[in-house]
Amino acid sequence: MARRCARATSRFTEAPKLCVGMTAAAALFLCLGLAFPPPVEAGLYTASDQIVLLSDENVGSVLVNNSAAVVAEFYASWCGHCISFSPNYKKLARDIKEWKPAVNMAAIDCAAEENRNLCKDYKITGYPTVKFFHAYSTAESSGVPYRARDVRALRQLIIDSLESHGEPWPPACPPLEPTSEAEIDNFFETNSAQHLALIFEDAKSYVGREVTLDLLQFENITVRRVLNTEGGLVAKLGVTDFPSCYLYYPDGSFTRLRVNFEARTFYSYALQRLPGVVRSGKPPPVTTELLKNRTEEPWRPFNSSRVYMADLESALHYSLRVELAAQGVIKGDALIALKNYMSVLAKYFPGRPMVMNLLRSLNSWLQNQTADHISYEAFKERVDNTAQVPDAALPEGVRWVGCQGSQPHFRRYPCGVWTLFHVLTVQANNTGGSDPQEVLKAMRNYVHNFFGCKYCAEHFENMVKEGLEGVTTLPFAVLWLWSRHNQVNNRIAGALSEDPLFPKIQWPSPEMCPSCHTVKHNGEHGWNYEQVLPFLGSYFSSSRILPDYLENEGEVLKKQREKYSHHLQGLLAQKHLERIAREASNHFPPSTSSPVQEGEEWEEEEGPQDETGAYEEDNEGGEEKPSPAASEVEGKPSEPTPWTKTKLEEVDGHQQAHRIPSIIGMRLRQRRQQEDIVDLDLFENQHFKAKALQLAASSRVKQRTLQTKVEQEPRPAFSLGMELDAGLGMVGLQPIDADLDLDTIRQRKRLKKRELAGQYIGREAELAQMERWMSVLSIGFSNVDISLCVILYALSFTCLLAMCIFFRNRLKRRRVKVALP
Repeated sequence: MARRCARATSRFTEAPKLCVGMTAAAALFLCLGLAFPPPVEAGLYTASDQIVLLSDENVGSVLVNNSAAVVAEFYASWCGHCISFSPNYKKLARDIKEWKPAVNMAAIDCAAEENRNLCKDYKITGYPTVKFFHAYSTAESSGVPYRARDVRALRQLIIDSLESHGEPWPPACPPLEPTSEAEIDNFFETNSAQHLALIFEDAKSYVGREVTLDLLQFENITVRRVLNTEGGLVAKLGVTDFPSCYLYYPDGSFTRLRVNFEARTFYSYALQRLPGVVRSGKPPPVTTELLKNRTEEPWRPFNSSRVYMADLESALHYSLRVELAAQGVIKGDALIALKNYMSVLAKYFPGRPMVMNLLRSLNSWLQNQTADHISYEAFKERVDNTAQVPDAALPEGVRWVGCQGSQPHFRRYPCGVWTLFHVLTVQANNTGGSDPQEVLKAMRNYVHNFFGCKYCAEHFENMVKEGLEGVTTLPFAVLWLWSRHNQVNNRIAGALSEDPLFPKIQWPSPEMCPSCHTVKHNGEHGWNYEQVLPFLGSYFSSSRILPDYLENEGEVLKKQREKYSHHLQGLLAQKHLERIAREASNHFPPSTSSPVQEGEEWEEEEGPQDETGAYEEDNEGGEEKPSPAASEVEGKPSEPTPWTKTKLEEVDGHQQAHRIPSIIGMRLRQRRQQEDIVDLDLFENQHFKAKALQLAASSRVKQRTLQTKVEQEPRPAFSLGMELDAGLGMVGLQPIDADLDLDTIRQRKRLKKRELAGQYIGREAELAQMERWMSVLSIGFSNVDISLCVILYALSFTCLLAMCIFFRNRLKRRRVKVALP
């Protein structure tokens, strides 16, 4: 993860033994927490420690015939001495990280059942045992044991082993022997490096060789060690201090490298920052001039010594609107983590008033949720302020400034998250928070549950296990997070995620905070905690956060109101469509009529037509065409009536606008559907029409039943006629008069049917007239309106009756008084 002003070396990871500048308790806990962190659960080391974990599967490729030398520790996870030594071994791995691929670090747990035979093969009899394996070691090699346990002593033993390494020499290891004046004079004739650094020292010093290995992974620079006994070069360059570093140029000129302290860490940092010096395999950093000219996203110039509010708000936006969106439902530990995260933001985030209003509102809503889960959609509605809390908004989108990278995939959100939590820890310290671990636990749980990079979250969890419980003061919390951030920078320095323009360093750099760095009596780098804590408090202070590149609050609130308005319009449109569909389904329930009723409906539509079309007969067979009722009896589905078709089209398509009448100035006019008025009048009219048609059909069925009884009275003779009655759909015997032929009977039947059709037409006209009157009487009024009118009339009548009774009784009393003597 990138840091805004990342410019320091990778060597600043060793914890001090003495801590000053804080309270005695905070200093003691800091030293103990950094020096003796508890071991991780699975063994004493993890991949996050930059140590290769050996096993029976990979030991052959790591320790045997490897092109790099290997330092391996054989330990037992139950061994107390191994547990005490593990922090030093981890520190050594971080300290010589840049020495890869000349030297690798490895470890194996001999207490594991599967590793016992392997440790026996390497003649391990006690724990811990540290061994050095030369490059291209054979399978029979058991390694060279180291008895030192101090980081500095182990580092020097490794250098001695490399320097005395026989053939074959590790191909990645640079020459470590002292150079001569003759070699320096001819150096640029045989090498293409842009820079030649000469470190002058005495024979017992390891600074020159350590710096040489520190620059192993960098191109365009070469480091050579020069002893103080090389009189010609010492006199030529006028060297008087040992150690000291000089830059030698092809034209024979030279200049002294200026550093705060003449020590390995400061030399390495300064040489890695020389122009043209880049990490091997990395492209050269893009200049800011080219970044300003890119078209996809403008480059924003910034001050590397300040924090920008735009980065903090961008981190909040991405956290709340992007990362949390991956959780459809937030429940269990994730919900608790989210509540703690929002609580910390509402307490300590030093945002603009509108952002703070939103965070407090969001936190209040979240803390009041009593269910064991919430949906992200409900959470996002609060983030977008659909509740319309006054003057509350979080700008949408990102505007990276101090966290912007040279490429879109560099820095940005990881840098913003680190910056955000640094600001929160400092704010908690400055405002006097009650729980020293409040912010750290919130960060830990957020990263564990929501951070998108699960590999990063796993490394962070492994790191947090070491010492978080020892954080007992607010200043210690600030320093703890800072030291863990430097560990992360050390681990991923040189990785593909590193931005060449902003290399991962131990922060703050010597240029940014010279007083934060110091050198111990043995020449090792150290941190001056008396200066680091005030520096962090000032750098991440709310009063020093720059508001540059922020979007105006008025514009943000205006955009939010417009978005909310569009959101409401969408909801209204959706509800309107749902209401239309619901009303349509209520107006036209599915038909459940019997075959007789369906036949009657068919006759209602066909009845008024000409009798030739309505009752067409088959001249050849002497039978009538079967009616729709008869078709259904025979298993043939009947066609839906035109009224049913109209209803189905209105329910399915809503393509024709409903036109409902209303009263304006005692005139009828057509009201369009877009007025969003419930069509109660149309429902009443259609309901009344359906009732009327059903009543007419019922009476007609009764009449035809009587007619059938009359036709079936006894006659002198009978003829078996298989006919389907159009009204009843029944098969019966047809009486035949002896004096009449079949034609006369058919003619008489036609006359009866014509009479029935005339009766139907008359009844239909009466029903239509009645329907028009009912429509006029109920026009523009709903059931609710009519109910209110009835209630008001009832109340008026009750009041009048009460007044009448009251005055009548009063009048009677007066008459009684007058009648008394």
